[in-house]
Amino acid sequence: MGVEAVLMVVLGISVLALAVAWVLARQVLSADTGKPEMQEIAAAIREGAEAFLSRQYRTIGLLSAVAAVAIFAFYYLNRHVPNIAQMGEGTAWKVTVSFLTGAACSAIAGYIGMFVSIRANLRTAAAAMTSLNKALQLAVRGGAVSGLTVVAMSLLGVGGLFVAFGGMTDYAHVPLQIVGFGFGASFVALFAQLGGGIYTKAADVGADLVGKVEAGIPEDDPRNPAVIADLVGDNVGDCAGRGADLFESTAAENIGAMILGIALYPVFGMGGILFPLLARAFGLVATIVGVYTVKCREDEDPMNGLNRGYLVTTVLAMAGFAVTVFLLLKPTSGQPVNQMYLLLAGVIGIMTAYAFVWITQYYTEYKYRPVREIAEASKTGPATNIISGIAVGFECTAAPVIVISIALLTSYWCGHLALGDIPGAGLYGTAIATMGMLAPCAYILAMDTFGPITDNAGGIIEMSKQPEAIRHKTDRLDAVGNTTKALTKGYAIGSAALAAFLLFSAYLDEVHKITGAHMSVDLTKVPVFIGGLLGATLVFVFSALAIKAVGRAAQVVINEVRRQFRENPGIMAGTSKPDYRACVDIVTAGALRQMVLPGILAVATPVAVGFLFKYLGEGQMGAEAVAALLMVGTIAGILLATVLNNAGGAWDNAKKYIESGLFMVDGVVVGKKSEPHKAAVVGDTVGDPFKDTAGPSLHVLIKLLSTITLVLAPLFIV
Repeated sequence: MGVEAVLMVVLGISVLALAVAWVLARQVLSADTGKPEMQEIAAAIREGAEAFLSRQYRTIGLLSAVAAVAIFAFYYLNRHVPNIAQMGEGTAWKVTVSFLTGAACSAIAGYIGMFVSIRANLRTAAAAMTSLNKALQLAVRGGAVSGLTVVAMSLLGVGGLFVAFGGMTDYAHVPLQIVGFGFGASFVALFAQLGGGIYTKAADVGADLVGKVEAGIPEDDPRNPAVIADLVGDNVGDCAGRGADLFESTAAENIGAMILGIALYPVFGMGGILFPLLARAFGLVATIVGVYTVKCREDEDPMNGLNRGYLVTTVLAMAGFAVTVFLLLKPTSGQPVNQMYLLLAGVIGIMTAYAFVWITQYYTEYKYRPVREIAEASKTGPATNIISGIAVGFECTAAPVIVISIALLTSYWCGHLALGDIPGAGLYGTAIATMGMLAPCAYILAMDTFGPITDNAGGIIEMSKQPEAIRHKTDRLDAVGNTTKALTKGYAIGSAALAAFLLFSAYLDEVHKITGAHMSVDLTKVPVFIGGLLGATLVFVFSALAIKAVGRAAQVVINEVRRQFRENPGIMAGTSKPDYRACVDIVTAGALRQMVLPGILAVATPVAVGFLFKYLGEGQMGAEAVAALLMVGTIAGILLATVLNNAGGAWDNAKKYIESGLFMVDGVVVGKKSEPHKAAVVGDTVGDPFKDTAGPSLHVLIKLLSTITLVLAPLFIV
């Protein structure tokens, strides 16, 4: 297959995926919308989510414009410096355009996913009144709109820019010029995840502490003034935020792999550069088939249906991956290549994804020891619950690190066995493993968006006071949604870890292309050690700011809910409605205000380190110090994100275990409103900003550090 034909297939499949996403959206939106009282609640959720996203994107748009001007100025003012001049003509405007394109595509992908999810929730609730299977299919297809849109727009953006900038002839420079696309996607993803995460957890914490603990009312009780804000938060955090997160994962990984493919051009020609695009396109086809296979019996666990779809997607994605390996990664020179080992590297990536899913499941589901230990600790109060949860979070770092280490080592080994001792062979093996892990990305994102859709559906059923039998169905879907959200967080941190290593390697490769010398990162040099130390510190300070932001916003929500209960006794009596809009507006303003500082800190730190040591150090000390910041920051970020994600998920499910009717104290079953339950609610509240704000935001931070250093690498070099 010729180079032009490969690009046409990639772009054609991307357009096909967008068309299927449109068909799925039409199927979801044409479904029954239920009773008038259900429609009224869904309308309030929709209005709140759209108002938040509109205000958030205006803020992100302003910040993106400032960043674009800074990028253009950096490159234009240094256009005659040899290391930038070597990147080709028009680099300043090409990097800037690619940045703005990545930012716009990320925002659009997030908006489309949330647009459907805040409408699929009502349709899912209405479907649950007649059929569990129909509700399951509507929810997963609503989620698939987001998954397909995110990956397709990532491919269209990278592939379209590659063609537009002349990559067919200038293959050596164009991948370096479109790194701005990944940075733009990361930039928007960071603020989208931060803002959405702060919003959703501030509303959740406020609603839980006043509603559940103080007033003793159920989670989605319509008397709680913060309950609509809580349901809005599920969408802006898990749909728009996670959509932007995985969009930048695929974009950054594609670009990083293309840059590494340049080094292997003498072996594979254009095939090595275009390989990640075609592999990702086949993953889209696999996802489309997998989504349409999801179904379950009325008496079956809905998770079984989702797992079947995941299995079908994975098998088909690997088949497409094999076709891509044997089609594009064949030698164009006399260099011997063992393609089976390259395929094995991709299989290692898929197995790594499965391993992360199961590790996360073990540490966050109440069927297993860690969560049950937290529930047992709740018998003696909130303090022991929190101690146990933190211990579980620290413990759960071991298995993921071992899995990542094995994946990197074996895929690196596969690269060498496939390509011999040529430079970049091992690194390309790890790149292929990363692509393998991200092959079913669109389906994973569909499972993630499934969570807030079913959560909202349950809230709509409860708030509209539908029969208990219907609530039981939505509870089953909601329980599955909680599991899929936890599993996709594990998947996201695993893919972030492999992608970050790939992008770190791409950064070193870019420095080598510019300087002509291989750069080592020597931590015995004082500036390099300081760069690494600052990278680790950034991770912790960033997390602290994100968690404190939730606490500050939640305090305002708590005071507002208490005020309404105090000044309007009719709310608790059920004779008057609470002011939902007041809570939505308060959380929106608080989340947008609080997201700016940690976001700016994340962007400014690597830039400051690079320029500081460029002028204060000797040789390429600026580039080396930034490499240390990137390396150590990535390691610290992977570990801390794992702690925050899994500890938060374990606290949440320990509470659900106590609520399930299976938890016993002295031989007696206890549940909601018991003392252990109150302790578990406190632990869950502590874990909320861990798992839904700081943890997911760290996924983005890890990749943002990589993409910003790729974009600005020429500016750190003397």
